[in-house]
Amino acid sequence: KKMLFMGDELGQAREWNCQRPLDWHLTSKVDHRGIQNLVRDLNRIYRDEPALWELDADSGGFEWMAVDRKDDNVIAFVRNSPSTGRRILCVCNLSPVVRQNYRIGVPAPGKYREILNTDAKVYGGGNVGNAGAVEADAVPCDGKPYSAPFTLPPLATAWLEVPRA
Repeated sequence: KKMLFMGDELGQAREWNCQRPLDWHLTSKVDHRGIQNLVRDLNRIYRDEPALWELDADSGGFEWMAVDRKDDNVIAFVRNSPSTGRRILCVCNLSPVVRQNYRIGVPAPGKYREILNTDAKVYGGGNVGNAGAVEADAVPCDGKPYSAPFTLPPLATAWLEVPRA
């Protein structure tokens, strides 16, 4: 869930004080502007993608893809929207290591289009990723019949649209 406090959308270092304005001057710096851009895009995608919120209190809205990768600090899951039929794959690399050709089980074959990569240059990241998409094929992995080889940026999250069957 969204948990922003005053100034978080700017990467403000000091605690918010109702007697002072937010540190808007920080947006003149690339890193702070990147945080502002990321928060903007996260809010837009959250609003536009019912899969991210529609079944919050129902187990049908969530499915683990990669849950036992503790040594790699990687997790992956899918959020589902029954009203739209859309599914969003979330892949998180919680380590400071880039992972090349990192295979993760996925729910369907086809092209997974990236809708967000927190390591994108516009967010102040290193622009490591999957050039906008990955292709899943019939290689079993993580107990799933399909998988895809990902490039996982360090300390980053990617959201991808699951192809419709």
